[in-house]
Amino acid sequence: MRHRTVERIHKHHFSNVLAMYELNGIRMVRNDRTILSIDHLEIPTHELTLILGHNGSGKSTLASIISGLVKPDAGTTKLEGCDLFTLSERERAQRAAFLPQKLPASEGLTCRELVRLGRFPWRGLFGRWRAEDEAAVDEALAATGSAQYAQSYVDDLSGGERQRVWISMLLAQASPVMILDEPTSALDVRHQYGTLALLERLNRETGRGVIAIIHDINLALRFATHIVALKDGKVLFSGGAELLHSEENLRTLFEAPVKLMLHPDPPVAYTGGKKQLPLDVAVVCE
Repeated sequence: MRHRTVERIHKHHFSNVLAMYELNGIRMVRNDRTILSIDHLEIPTHELTLILGHNGSGKSTLASIISGLVKPDAGTTKLEGCDLFTLSERERAQRAAFLPQKLPASEGLTCRELVRLGRFPWRGLFGRWRAEDEAAVDEALAATGSAQYAQSYVDDLSGGERQRVWISMLLAQASPVMILDEPTSALDVRHQYGTLALLERLNRETGRGVIAIIHDINLALRFATHIVALKDGKVLFSGGAELLHSEENLRTLFEAPVKLMLHPDPPVAYTGGKKQLPLDVAVVCE
C-alpha cells in the first residue's frame, strides 16, 4: 500500500505542465572562446526533451548548467521561477537529478546500494534511513525492470542493464526532472533504443520530465516530444518535435544532405505515445 501511495504522490507532483527552465543571457567562456551563448531559452520539465548538436556545440555545458553543477559566467537560470544558483546543493538535487556521460566508479557496489545513493538529498535528520527511502528504492528498481539485479554487483551487468540501474538511481532521487548526458553513447543499437524507450515510458506514465543529450537523429525522431538544437554554442531552434520533420532544419544543424523518409513499418507502440506525428527516418544522401 505504501508503494501505491508514493507512486500517486510522485505522479501528481510531476504533472505540473507549467514547470520549466528559463535561461536568459547565458554566456560561458573558456580559454577566450565563447562555448555557449544563449539569449533566451525555455525547456519544459514535463516533456521528453532531447538536445541535439555537433560535438563542441555546447550540449554538455548546457546540461551542466541546468543541472546546477556549473554556474554560467553571465546570465540567469530559473527553474519554476526560482534562480537555480540561489539554492543549496541539496535543494538543487531535489529539483533535478543528473547523470553524467562519464559515470562515477561503482566498483564493489551492488545495484541496490547504488540506487540507495539517490536518496541522499531527501535523508532525514542526522541522515537517518527511513521507510519511505526504502520504498523509493524498491519502486525505482521495479520501474526500470531491474529488481532482479538488486543484489548483483553493478560492474557484473551488461551495458544496457547497468544503464537501467543508473536510471533507477535517478528515479530514487525523486526529482521532477532527470537530466542525462549522452545516456546511449556506450551502448549497442538495441540497448540505445531500449534506454530511450524506458525514458519515454517513465515520462509518459509518471509525468517526470526527461532532458537528454543524444547524437542519433533517428532516436530523436522516434522518441522526442521537445527539441533543443545547438550549433556553435547557440540555439539553432527549439520547440516541439515537429521541428525535426523539416529537412531544412536537419541539413542546417548537421551540415549534411539529410533526407527524410516515412518509416516503412512503424512500430505499433509508437502510436500510443504523446505525439501523433508521422514516424520519419533520416538518411544522409551524398
